[in-house]
Amino acid sequence: MNTLFDKIWDAHVVTTVEDGPTQLYIDRLYCHEVTSPQAFSGLRERGISVLRPDKVFCMPDHNTPTHDQDKPIEDQISKTQVDTLTKNAKDFGLTHYGMMHPKNGIIHVVGPERALTLPGMTIVCGDSHTSTHGAMGAIAFGIGTSEVEMVLASQCILQSRPKTMRITVDGELGKGVTAKDVALYMMSKMTTSGATGYFVEYAGSTIRNLTMEGRLTLCNLSIEMGARGGMVAPDEVTFEYIKGRENAPEGKEWEIAMEYWKTLKSDDDAVFDKEVRFDAADIEPMITYGTNPGMGMGITQHIPTMEGLGEAAQVSFKKSLDYMGFQPGESLLGKKIDYVFLGACTNGRIEDFRAFAAIVKGRKKADNVIAWLVPGSWMVDAQIRKEGIDKILTEAGFAIRQPGCSACLAMNDDKIPAGKYSVSTSNRNFEGRQGPGARTLLASPLVAAAAAVTGVITDPREFI
Repeated sequence: MNTLFDKIWDAHVVTTVEDGPTQLYIDRLYCHEVTSPQAFSGLRERGISVLRPDKVFCMPDHNTPTHDQDKPIEDQISKTQVDTLTKNAKDFGLTHYGMMHPKNGIIHVVGPERALTLPGMTIVCGDSHTSTHGAMGAIAFGIGTSEVEMVLASQCILQSRPKTMRITVDGELGKGVTAKDVALYMMSKMTTSGATGYFVEYAGSTIRNLTMEGRLTLCNLSIEMGARGGMVAPDEVTFEYIKGRENAPEGKEWEIAMEYWKTLKSDDDAVFDKEVRFDAADIEPMITYGTNPGMGMGITQHIPTMEGLGEAAQVSFKKSLDYMGFQPGESLLGKKIDYVFLGACTNGRIEDFRAFAAIVKGRKKADNVIAWLVPGSWMVDAQIRKEGIDKILTEAGFAIRQPGCSACLAMNDDKIPAGKYSVSTSNRNFEGRQGPGARTLLASPLVAAAAAVTGVITDPREFI
C-alpha cells in the first residue's frame, strides 16, 4: 500500500520525534549563491565543518550575467554573492562549478544532465524549484537558509511529513501541446494553492509518454500549485536518459542501481491522501493573463469575467488585470508583445531550444521584439551548436546568450522594462518578477517562438 513517496521517504528516516518532525537523511545538497552565505557564516560561527562535502555541489546561477562572463561582474551585489560562494566552496572543500566552468549552469538543469540527480535520492537546495529533480524519481524540495546550514552540518534535515497527492493525466496531447501547457492547465484548474501541503506524484499515460525533459518541466512547476514537491516514477525513459552520463553508475553498480530503481513505483493498492484526474484532450497551448501562474487559459480562449467572484476576489482579479493592462472577456491573440525569453530551470534545456528553432526556422524575428535565448547550462549550449540550432537561430535574427537564470527573475542584468510585455518560458509572472513594472505572460517554447516571429501573441499551431 506504499506510494513512491513513502518508499523513498521511509528509506531515509534517521529518527522520528513523537508528534514532531522527522530527521531525514539527505543524499544531495545543491548550493547557489543567493541562499547559502548565511548558512556558511553559521558554520564558521559555530566552528564546525561540512559533514559530507562529497554530497554538496555549488554553482552560481541567479546573479550571473548572460553576457561577458569572462569579465568581472559589474553589479556589485551580484559580484559579492558570486565571489562569496566561490570562497565558501573553497574554504569548506566543496565541489564548485563557477562561471565559465564547462559544468556550470542553472543548478536545476545541471543536476539531472550530469546524473548528479538519481532515482531514489533525497535532494534539497535553498531554492523552491528544487522540485524539478523529482522528475528523476527522487524526493526533492526547496529549503530555507537555516535548513541549508542544518544539512551542511549534519547531512540531515528536520521535516514534517507532507500529505500525498496523485495527479493522473491520461490520453494523447494534441498538436503544439507541451509539458509546460500541461502544468499551466493544471494550475488554471487547481489554482496556485490547489496542492498546498502535498507532495505530488504525476501519473497516467500522458505523463509516461513525456520525455525526461518534459517531466523536468512539469515537476519544476509543482511549486506554482503550492505543492511541497512533485515526482514521476522512474521508468525506461528515466533509465535511458541517465545511462552513460557523467556521474551515472557503471558496470555492476549500474545493474545494482537498476534493480533498486525498478522498485521505485507506487504499489497498485497505494493510497494517496488526494487523487486528481485530467484528460489530455482538454489541453491546448496555454498562456497566462494575470499575475500568478494559476491565471492561465488556452491560447484561443478569452480572459474570464468577474462573474461569480466574491468581493475580495473581484478586487484581486481587477488589480491583476489593471497591472497587466488587460480587460475581462478579452482575447489575447494578436496582442503586441515586446520581449521573448526562452530559458530558466523550467524551459532552458536542449529540447526547448529544438522546439523554439522548429518554429522560427526559415522565418525572421519580428522587428518589435527583443529576444533573450538563454541555455540552462554550458552543456546545453554545446549541444545547441553541435546540432546546428545556433545557425537556425542566427539566420532568423536571434542571438544565444550565456547560461544563467537570466530573465526568470530580476536578480541580474536581464530585466524587462516597466510596462513592457514579455512572453516568457519561466515559471512565475508575479508583479515585478522580471523587473519593476514588467508584464509577464508565461508560455511554452512553442508559444514564445510564435510570438517572437510575429511580434504578437499567436497560436503556435499555425506554424506546425
